[in-house]
Amino acid sequence: MSCLPRFYHCFSLRSFSSPLRISATKFNAPPYLRSRSSPRQLSPALMTSVAAGATSRLLHLNSTAIASLENSSGGPNGSPIPSSSSPSDNYQAENGDEDLLFGYHLPPKEIRDIVDAPPLPVLSFSPHRDKILFLKRRSLPPLSELARPEEKLAGIRIDGNSNAGSRMSFYTGIGIHSLLNDGTLGPEKEVQGFPDGSKINFVSWSKDGCHLAFSIRTDEEDNNSSKLRVWVADVDSGKARPLFQSDDIYLNAIFESIVWVDDSTLLVCTIPISRGSPPKKPLVPSSPKIQSNEEQNIVQVRTFQDLLKDEYDKDLFDYYAVTQLVLASLDGTMKPIGPPAVYTSIDPSPDGKYLLVSFIHRPYSFIVPCGRFPKKVDLWTADGEFIKEICDLPLAEDIPIASNSVRRGKRSINWRPDKPSALYWVETQDGGDAKVEVSPRDVVYTQPAEFRNGEEPEILHKLDLRYGGISWCDDSLALVYESWYKTRRTKTWVISPGCKGVSPKILFDRSSEDVYSDPGSPMMRRTQEGTYVIAKIKNQDEGIYILLNGSGATPDGNVPFLDLFDIHTGNKERIWESDKEKYYETVVALMSDYVEDELNIEQLKILTSKESKTENTQFFIQSWPDKKAVQITKFPHPYPQLAQLQKEMVRYQRKDGVQLTATLYLPPGYSPSNGPLPCLVWSYPGEFKSKDAAGQVRGSPNEFAGIGSTSALLWLARGFAILSGPTIPIIGEGDEEANDRYVEQLVSSAEAAVEEVIRRGVAHPNKIAVGGHSYGAFMTANLLAHAPHLFCCGIARSGAYNRTLTPFGFQNEDRTLWEAINTYVEMSPFMSANKIKKPLLLIHGEEDNNSGTLTMQSDRFFNALKGHGTLCRLVILPFESHGYSARESIMHVLWETDRWLQKYCVDNPDKLAELHDSKTEAPKSPQSTGGLTATEAQEDDGSNHTMRSLLWAIN
Repeated sequence: MSCLPRFYHCFSLRSFSSPLRISATKFNAPPYLRSRSSPRQLSPALMTSVAAGATSRLLHLNSTAIASLENSSGGPNGSPIPSSSSPSDNYQAENGDEDLLFGYHLPPKEIRDIVDAPPLPVLSFSPHRDKILFLKRRSLPPLSELARPEEKLAGIRIDGNSNAGSRMSFYTGIGIHSLLNDGTLGPEKEVQGFPDGSKINFVSWSKDGCHLAFSIRTDEEDNNSSKLRVWVADVDSGKARPLFQSDDIYLNAIFESIVWVDDSTLLVCTIPISRGSPPKKPLVPSSPKIQSNEEQNIVQVRTFQDLLKDEYDKDLFDYYAVTQLVLASLDGTMKPIGPPAVYTSIDPSPDGKYLLVSFIHRPYSFIVPCGRFPKKVDLWTADGEFIKEICDLPLAEDIPIASNSVRRGKRSINWRPDKPSALYWVETQDGGDAKVEVSPRDVVYTQPAEFRNGEEPEILHKLDLRYGGISWCDDSLALVYESWYKTRRTKTWVISPGCKGVSPKILFDRSSEDVYSDPGSPMMRRTQEGTYVIAKIKNQDEGIYILLNGSGATPDGNVPFLDLFDIHTGNKERIWESDKEKYYETVVALMSDYVEDELNIEQLKILTSKESKTENTQFFIQSWPDKKAVQITKFPHPYPQLAQLQKEMVRYQRKDGVQLTATLYLPPGYSPSNGPLPCLVWSYPGEFKSKDAAGQVRGSPNEFAGIGSTSALLWLARGFAILSGPTIPIIGEGDEEANDRYVEQLVSSAEAAVEEVIRRGVAHPNKIAVGGHSYGAFMTANLLAHAPHLFCCGIARSGAYNRTLTPFGFQNEDRTLWEAINTYVEMSPFMSANKIKKPLLLIHGEEDNNSGTLTMQSDRFFNALKGHGTLCRLVILPFESHGYSARESIMHVLWETDRWLQKYCVDNPDKLAELHDSKTEAPKSPQSTGGLTATEAQEDDGSNHTMRSLLWAIN
């Protein structure tokens, strides 16, 4: 793409229908419940009857679950209405074993109120920066939406009824605000004209900012979503209308959706009108399922999920994915272009004369997802006439698993954003295999669309590391990036694309792990054609200046900055910096009007964000030369009950000398005189190549504490101390592989964290729990196995516990099981299930589609624990994927977690501690030698920086 990526922020709530499964041991359950591991099946018909209000002794849904299902569309923004009282709110009055094994439950009110708080809108700025969209959202979706059928095909999940990605989130409304001359916002103008209750997706501005395009779908009587229709709205009036006059034209949003070609023309991916009914699965297969490797090729792939299984799946994939492209004007005229095909991207040239069209085709594969299917890229005229085939890439089943390995052939094919219609791309010289030593490794080419037959493309730059992208400016300036993961080396080159004889030069050559030396990234400006290029700044002298926007990592935390940087001399001047004492500020985008190729520094205008420990993110317009900042948003505090929480970035040291950091949160009103608190440690390991880099501080003590729907910070409302993101560095210096000493370094990092919170007097030594999601769940299980002296219990969500089930690499490990058998076995907590004696809560989505974290991982791990008499509990969430989405699911996860923490951390019976002491040998203190910062590897559980969820497009 020649411009910034299109961010639709429609996260998939990917799941499929099946029942809630809760297994438990040592909860005084009757023997027949203790021994049963198979789920109780809940048919769709029965689920429907429950949603309608029917009750069943078989299901034993508690009153909370019934209320939640009955009111799944009755709350604000369509969210379920929480029950005012529930037996699940009182853990001391559990009504027998069945209440613990069946039904959805609600967490305590203090947690519910935070999770059910209305979400803030998402912001999108117009191309001319004179208007802002407030895209309104609802609260958590009901489980009934996730229960809708979906097709799992070629690595994607499809809602067949709407012919789009399944479980898409959506906006409920669009508000338009003008940005006034004084920098403030004008009154809101609501976009009107579409049906009430519409679900809005794929919102995009026309290039001139006068119109909006978006899709609309509505809920039908059978609880399915309708197919998507394309609508347009006039920005000045706020009136919306359908783009197509015909009711038979629907959007096909499996891959691409809506693209503006010019100010008044859209290219729309539609469902072919001639398409009939879906293919029917044959009762008798036409063939066995056969795969062959008689050519003895080396094909190593990770544990991809939702792959095609047979010829019927191939036909079904084509049925949903095949698209007819249609050119549509705002005046109602339309024209189908090109043949129906599985188009994956359509990119108009900056001048609007050409289209770069990508599509995948057969032969399909049963072992890799559709991103590796054969891919063809063509050049068309803007009205759909074929000009030239750019490339036709074969099926890519054999991409090596080593880091930095890539697909053979042309890749990263894009339009140059600084030219009317010039292409550029990169080609590997090592066959895509990172283990092959060759120089150069990648070559970047460019070629105009109006090339003559036989004209060879121009070599733009040769790279010895792996190509990492280009920031374009003009013929005199572009920045080319290359990097190599194994060594963490990254380089930035300055090239002059249109100046023959000017040699490229290194601008930056550094370690990607060394955040203290990060110079920042160039600020981009929008061109008249709607593309983005590096902003050139006119200063007092004749140098070529750009703006570098950096995170400003320091030993005291991040202090973001904006530098005026001379490309030729390397001299820089800091023209803006975040407040260091109380606030955390960042530069979000350049807001200046551009009438020439260079922007006068005295006319600079930027959008910034500002927040503090207790004040949520707000946005400001800051203008030069006086640098006056005008606040343009006044979002309310999302959870005022925690507005006075206490936050501190703490530093401590591992036994081997590696410096570690964590963020310590304490409840509002906490005083040391209150004594130590129960503590929850929530983290995620990472990998480094050096101890120095691992010990660097990341993040800011002044950042606002964003609390997502499953965040560990929710337990501040329950009186817990939270140690969030303690760095768990796994270091492999030189030729050493980090994972060869994974357990040793993991335990050493955890010991240092626990010792620190105990030393500070904020955590009770016998009431420290540990938890994590995905790789953090893997960490949690390993810590309970190898450091049982540190924690009283654990919570592990959506993890992978047996690494022999991911034999061709996992996380950043690119050795195979057969190359590193000891590493795979020793890292697997499944292999150490007999060592785990502390209570462990396992939670997993039944339809987890993340590579490696199959639901089977938790099933088998639970059975291994149960086989050794471990106190444990397994919760399988119906319809949920790797992350959890439905309100019923999330509330139940919070109930399970809170119950676990109250019972095995807050209470932590002495007899339970004695039992563990009797079963566990006193652990030996490991000799550890390294660490890594896990902060930047933290998984997004919804508690990330608030701004990232509020601002999605500066287009």
